[in-house]
Amino acid sequence: MKNTYQDLIEQSYRFPQEGFDIKDGYLRFHGVSLKYLIEKYRTPFKLTYLPKIGHQIKKARLLFKKSIEKYNYQGDYYYCYCTKCNHFSHVISEAMKHQVHLETSSSFDIDLILHLFKAGKIDKDRIILHNGYKTDDYLQKIIDLRQQGFKNALVILDSQYELERLRKLPFEGTLQLGLRMAINEEVQSAYYTSRLGIRPSKVVDFYQQKIANDPRFELKMLHFYVDSGIKDTLYYWGEFQKALQLYHQLKMRCASLTAINLGGGLPIQNHLGFEYDYEYMIDQIVKNIKESCAKEGINEPDIFTEFGKFTVGESSAIIFSVLEAKYQNDTESWYIINNSLMNTIPDAWSMHEKFILLPINKWDQPYQRTNIGGISCDHSDYYNSEDFNQEVMLPRHQNNDKDALYLGFFHTGAYQDAISGYGGIKHCLIPSPKQVIVEQDEHGQLIDYIYRDEQTVEDMFHILGYR
Repeated sequence: MKNTYQDLIEQSYRFPQEGFDIKDGYLRFHGVSLKYLIEKYRTPFKLTYLPKIGHQIKKARLLFKKSIEKYNYQGDYYYCYCTKCNHFSHVISEAMKHQVHLETSSSFDIDLILHLFKAGKIDKDRIILHNGYKTDDYLQKIIDLRQQGFKNALVILDSQYELERLRKLPFEGTLQLGLRMAINEEVQSAYYTSRLGIRPSKVVDFYQQKIANDPRFELKMLHFYVDSGIKDTLYYWGEFQKALQLYHQLKMRCASLTAINLGGGLPIQNHLGFEYDYEYMIDQIVKNIKESCAKEGINEPDIFTEFGKFTVGESSAIIFSVLEAKYQNDTESWYIINNSLMNTIPDAWSMHEKFILLPINKWDQPYQRTNIGGISCDHSDYYNSEDFNQEVMLPRHQNNDKDALYLGFFHTGAYQDAISGYGGIKHCLIPSPKQVIVEQDEHGQLIDYIYRDEQTVEDMFHILGYR
């Protein structure tokens, strides 16, 4: 009877698969030897494989291009990267190599835009979409950016009152606007309608009364955002159709309206059995917009997407060592890792987000059900729910084993560092792990290096005021 961990995976899933394969008994990630990185840098560390970012951007653009040509769609497609998803310079610099447009969410994002411009990574023709609730400081910086020549900066109003506050600010020329439509949330949500955006029934009147006759403003875009992402569900298509209907109503009254922003991202792989037909979903989006506009007798809009998690999520992993195997009773086992899960993948405990959890080695060993525990003193610092039967199955490991067991959480590139507050004060003063970058040089060869070493006690004491 076959009962090794590798047998379990190969019998349960299609394996090897894109991004994951085994060589010489060790797991590889996007063809990168994790054994080599573990021996060179020691655990724990966060790995970012930069070429995956460009791969994702090209994938989405190619599929939209294919559908646009298929249906003779007359609008253009624009790929925007959401800076809030991952602000690290190496991530945004990699995205900029592929000429993406940008979406901002806060006042400090404008400072980031200016930094990218001064560094020569973007020019003033880049489309900048300004989302999120606009504080006074955020609005002023948007105006300043526009006055400095960023002619394609577009303010997406999240509230009717943002326009009133914009009116009080002096600026020259015409400011381009978008309107965000508030959506109804899914039935399991704690509330019915999103706090974000403007109530759909108010949008047309708001445009006619407040925007249409003001020469300082020009409406260019309708934005809608589904938090659960672009999925083939009755809920998503229902909200999508509502947005199309609202776009038609606005377009009949506003000739300058030329774009629809889909908002919400394409999903990423969060387990080995993940299946999603990207080509079908994009095809149906383009087809539905084309057909609805033909029915209404209006021109097809340009299509904007804001892909953050899709852009960077699958590029990263966090690698740990198992410090100890603990058997607290006759049926439960714990693998204690050398960092804190609460600190490194906060989405797992705060939002019950799932990531791909795989051992790096010992695939030839029998498997067992186990729980993963961090080294903090918090009872919530654990991970024990996987796609496979809602249990974590990993190779059997004993404390007296000659070889250490290494574990990896994969596709962790989106939001984790921002939510955990990278480089700040962590629970139990457990340091942020070192960051290892893998990228391609000008000859296409992979190179690896440490972007930032593990946080030191001096780093933390400086923040805490112990100087």
